[in-house]
Amino acid sequence: MQFELKGTDHRSKARAGTITLDHGKIETPIFMPVGTVGTVKGVHQSELKDEINPDIILGNTYHLYLRPKLEILEKAGGLHKFMNWDRNILTDSGGYQVYSLSNSRKINEKGVNFKSHIDGSYHFFSPENVMETQRVIGADIIMAFDECTPYPCDYKYAKRSMHMTHRWLKRCINHLEITPTKYGYNQTFFPIVQGSTYTDLREQSAEFIASVGAEGNAIGGLSVGEPAEEMYGMTDVVCSILPADKPRYLMGVGTPINILENIALGVDMFDCVMPTRNARNGMLFTAHGTINIKNKKWELDFSQIDEGGNTFVDTMYSKAYLRHLFAAKELLGKQIATIHNLGFYMWLVREARKHILAGDFSTWKDKMVKQMNKRL
Repeated sequence: MQFELKGTDHRSKARAGTITLDHGKIETPIFMPVGTVGTVKGVHQSELKDEINPDIILGNTYHLYLRPKLEILEKAGGLHKFMNWDRNILTDSGGYQVYSLSNSRKINEKGVNFKSHIDGSYHFFSPENVMETQRVIGADIIMAFDECTPYPCDYKYAKRSMHMTHRWLKRCINHLEITPTKYGYNQTFFPIVQGSTYTDLREQSAEFIASVGAEGNAIGGLSVGEPAEEMYGMTDVVCSILPADKPRYLMGVGTPINILENIALGVDMFDCVMPTRNARNGMLFTAHGTINIKNKKWELDFSQIDEGGNTFVDTMYSKAYLRHLFAAKELLGKQIATIHNLGFYMWLVREARKHILAGDFSTWKDKMVKQMNKRL
């Protein structure tokens, strides 16, 4: 992997860069649509590529491990070929899903025993077999196995968990050294900073992760219920320590406003299910505020979904038509809303990049935050 900084904002820590991987270049800041089980929900790969046009998408190790299962992915030649996607893919390690299974998993030094949400069968994740799993999936960027602590979290637990995540990281690295890639291209490994919302733990973890010398670094354990200001505070602390010549990935974040504020703190990469999940529930993001398309106020509004829209669906369909589809429970409504929201997120990070390179990011960001904070 290569990472090249192209520009920085003089009033904030925002930066624009280019990541080069074997499946192409990624212009940062970047939002990665979440393709949990080998699909970005409700979107054909052709629409994903031609209309939303992300340089990279995300797959989920936990879900792909359970379904379709590794033997199928390996016989297919990896996830790229299985889902017919020739651009970059990042896989998370399953740590967050393990966190979310709090009632059906047990964590110890060896790893995590958990029960499948699909059929109740029991499984075990360790740093070693999670690395092997991500080798089989074949993502371009693979993540270390970590424990994502809940919020709020007792200091002693957060400290103990952080140190275990660090020990697991060493095991991940050791195992990768003896586990070759499978499909003829390179994989890039990112470790993950933890430490809950405790400044001293975040500092310790960021320093440890930086010392590993990986090609990129991630920040985990945020956007799990803490106030936004605490998220920003922890991100600021960590970004001040992680090396500036390597990409920084803030996992699972977030709203459009969260993304802009964290770009201003020095983050390069984001992912979140929010644009697709909210779309399926009729919540649309626009540059002028948030729309609940199910509301009766849109029943006779024949204007396009988003003024100056960013994808083909914005100009093809009206608010009234999209509201009708949701009222009629037509699947097309969810698909149109999903393409719109993902298109908006991609537009937002690409506009951020333009303004960083132009030198007026902070002014633009402050204006956008005010606009997007409205409910239309």
